[in-house]
Amino acid sequence: MNCIIIDDEATARAIIAQMCSNISSLNVLEEFPNAIQAIKYLNQNDVDLIFLDIHMPDFTGFDFIETIKNPPKIVLTTSDANFAIQAFEYDCIVDYLVKPISTERFEKAIKKAELSTVSKPTSSNSSQNVESASGNDLYVNIDRRLIKIDIPSIYLVEAKGDYIHVKTEDKNYTVHSTLKKIEEKLPDSLFLKVHRSFIINIKKIIDIEDNSVLIKKDVIPVSRSNRPELMKRLNLL
Repeated sequence: MNCIIIDDEATARAIIAQMCSNISSLNVLEEFPNAIQAIKYLNQNDVDLIFLDIHMPDFTGFDFIETIKNPPKIVLTTSDANFAIQAFEYDCIVDYLVKPISTERFEKAIKKAELSTVSKPTSSNSSQNVESASGNDLYVNIDRRLIKIDIPSIYLVEAKGDYIHVKTEDKNYTVHSTLKKIEEKLPDSLFLKVHRSFIINIKKIIDIEDNSVLIKKDVIPVSRSNRPELMKRLNLL
């Protein structure tokens, strides 16, 4: 597998590169001290696997994942164990390594990467409970009932653990699904993911201040990586 290493610490990059050199199936193409440089590289090159640090100046590992389209397999490498649950909300993340990384644990992560696929299958037997959208309607599975939601009435979708909260003009719904699943069903002309946990209806924005937007009574954070797209979508005077 062709791979790259992204970590702001030179020592950490050197350690991971050394571990990679001991595994014949890995080929380290490049190392990067920050996510911005890596994004430029990925715009012109394909890789199979990324070793990615979470805590980096200005642009975190999660910001990086949300910025790139169709991310390859990713192994997170970090000294912080507190983001493990959040990390596995992303299909592309195949393992989570806490520094200092042992050789045995590193080899186990590589085996997982070799066996995994980036995209999870979405068959009719999937446990996800967001059903296909038809026209202006979205159907969600709640208590074994398919509930129809008028898509333009949705003003906010929030991810919380294994569930998403769908807020509409008339009623709120809690559905066992993922933000990525519902994002695929919502029209780009109305909706934008502004943070790893939030999708908003841009037509419902009341106010924007710094790195947040006000919708109804909800103040929603906007990540640095998503703010440029938000500003582009607004009809600015």
